[in-house]
Amino acid sequence: MTTTTPTTNTPRPYSNNRNTAGAGGQGGDRRPRRDNKAFADRVKDVDQKILDIRRVTRVVAGGRRMSFAVSMIIGDKKGVVGLGTGKGNDTALAIAKALKDAKKNAIKIKMTDKHSIPYGVDAKYTSSKVLIFPNGGKGLVAGAAIRDIAVISGLKDVSAKIVSGSKNKLNTARATMKALSTISTKYVFGAAAKIEAVASDAAPAAEVKTDAPVTKE
Repeated sequence: MTTTTPTTNTPRPYSNNRNTAGAGGQGGDRRPRRDNKAFADRVKDVDQKILDIRRVTRVVAGGRRMSFAVSMIIGDKKGVVGLGTGKGNDTALAIAKALKDAKKNAIKIKMTDKHSIPYGVDAKYTSSKVLIFPNGGKGLVAGAAIRDIAVISGLKDVSAKIVSGSKNKLNTARATMKALSTISTKYVFGAAAKIEAVASDAAPAAEVKTDAPVTKE
């Protein structure tokens, strides 16, 4: 008569890294998750405003994958304004991408002394069409996304109107930026600081004086 000894399941040692399965389930170490704070490339002296944030669901073979889409504008209330969009698995990453895109698309509006625009402009983007024109000191008369862009850019004595039936905030914002780009120039963050640094480095070299007497041959 043969006897069998019961087998006991020995627990595996605990690991702090929960994601130990690599590609194909063969095991392996996965690199640590990226910190979203590292992607929050903040800009000094620049205001930020989120126009719209949406949760997007994509149907794939394994089920549904959810992500977030963010539309953001930035500005310094001195004529600089930018519009950007970003997508990510969480809101922090989507906002960081939108901020980076807004910095890349920033423009500098050629404003008058009264924080207005020199003449009226209009533009159309997809189904959204906007009109922006100076109003002679009546203040800011605008709504929806146009008002947000005007406030964050520093425009005051302007009027704006949406002449289309579109209710899409992003399309209205893109139409507004397209209209303002006709009276604007491209703005690069950090370019002014680099120019000042080069000028400060070159200034002392030009002011070098010597006390040695001048001899004539």
